[in-house]
Amino acid sequence: MQKDLKPLMQKLGYTFKNPTLLENALTHSSYANEGDHRLSSNERLEFLGDSVLGFVTANELFQHETGPEGELTKLRAAAVCEKALYSYSKELGVGEYLRLGRGERHSGGAERPSILADAFEAIVAAIYLDGGLEPAKTLVLRFVIPELKQQRLRHFKDYKTTLQEIVQQNPGEKLEYVLTGESGPDHHKQFTVELHLNSNVIGTGKGRSKKEAEQLAAKEALLLMGYA
Repeated sequence: MQKDLKPLMQKLGYTFKNPTLLENALTHSSYANEGDHRLSSNERLEFLGDSVLGFVTANELFQHETGPEGELTKLRAAAVCEKALYSYSKELGVGEYLRLGRGERHSGGAERPSILADAFEAIVAAIYLDGGLEPAKTLVLRFVIPELKQQRLRHFKDYKTTLQEIVQQNPGEKLEYVLTGESGPDHHKQFTVELHLNSNVIGTGKGRSKKEAEQLAAKEALLLMGYA
């Protein structure tokens, strides 16, 4: 018997006009193929959800990140990888609502990362089909934006400290970070910082905070010096 899905809809922040779509998103192939169920599994929804996730995340990065394509690609991949999607599903408690075959359920399928990750993709697709892009986008960004912030922290390298340690090897050298520009509304500022070594500009950085701009200026200087 299908568990009441209203609590899950509350967690999703979305009420389905066609709840069958959500039921389908929660139906694993092991259940669909078992006995006389003869139901569709969530695999087709996974396929669509993967594309919606990728698009929404790519658009978010394009709108709010200033890095090169390679960095954006890495951030997007990290935000929609199996490990990340598994954590999103866990936060929503999706495992409680999955329809799994008896063998799959007894072997811990409701906690399996691959199954939960696939289910999140399927749920995104179900919302997209039921209500369009906006509610699907709302759900995706609710999880992706905090994940992107974590990814930045996780892969963050303190370029300023690295550069300072290098420069200190030469007594008399002086580094100075100079704010040269500030633009945009308060909620989406962009700062430009120049990095001076003595009187020479050796790097420029742009970021959403002064600290980020300084780090990017230091990174550019390290690249110039052959250290990054």
